[in-house]
Formats: sequence, structure tokens, C-alpha cells
Amino acid sequence: MPLLLKRSLLAVTGFFFIFAGILHFLKTNLYLMIMPPYVPWHLAMVYVSGIAEIAGGLGLLIPATRRAAAWGLVALLAAVFPANVYMAANHIQVSGTPIAQSLLWARLPLQGLFIWWVLYLRS
Repeated sequence: MPLLLKRSLLAVTGFFFIFAGILHFLKTNLYLMIMPPYVPWHLAMVYVSGIAEIAGGLGLLIPATRRAAAWGLVALLAAVFPANVYMAANHIQVSGTPIAQSLLWARLPLQGLFIWWVLYLRS
């Protein structure tokens, strides 16, 4: 992949995760809605995952921390997967526009794509 393209994709990906992490603090109630009941300390977990997303996104932007950030984001994506399954299984709507349950299930494989993506960009 050409270097300029890779740097651009890293920037987009990094800022995507930073923005997603910030949303944990701006739209906390939406994240609380999709927390499975068996997860303890819902509010703390929303904040911790938001901080982790911001840190991972920033880490992708810094060459010296990129590999560690990518692996941290992989761990985060795996850790939040149960919340996405819970959302789909219980047809939880977090926006004013209803999302079809089939789409809630269809978005689950995106976690795997995101994992592949950050690992692809890490080097």
C-alpha cells in the first residue's frame, strides 16, 4: 500500500476511534442501554471503554505506539462484542430511527472487520 494512502487510512481510523470514544462521554445513556446485565459497574465500564477507544485512536496516530494501540483496540473490540450481541438479541434501539433487527445482527461481523483493519494498519 502506498505510504500516503496508509497514513491517510491510519488518520481516518485513529480519528474514528477517538470520536467513538468521545461519544461514550457525550451519549453515555446510549451505551448504558446496551450493557448486558451480567457486566458489573455499567457506568464505569462505559467510561473505561471510552477512554480505551480514545487512547487506542491516539496510539494509532503515533508510530512508536501504533502496534500496542492496535492490539489494545483488538482487545477492546473483543471486550465490547457481548454488548453488541446483547443489543441485537434484545432488539435494543439507541436512536430515534428504528434499526431493523436483521441489521443489528448483520453489524456483528463488522467487529471482525475492524479487528482485521487495525491489525492490517499496525505495521
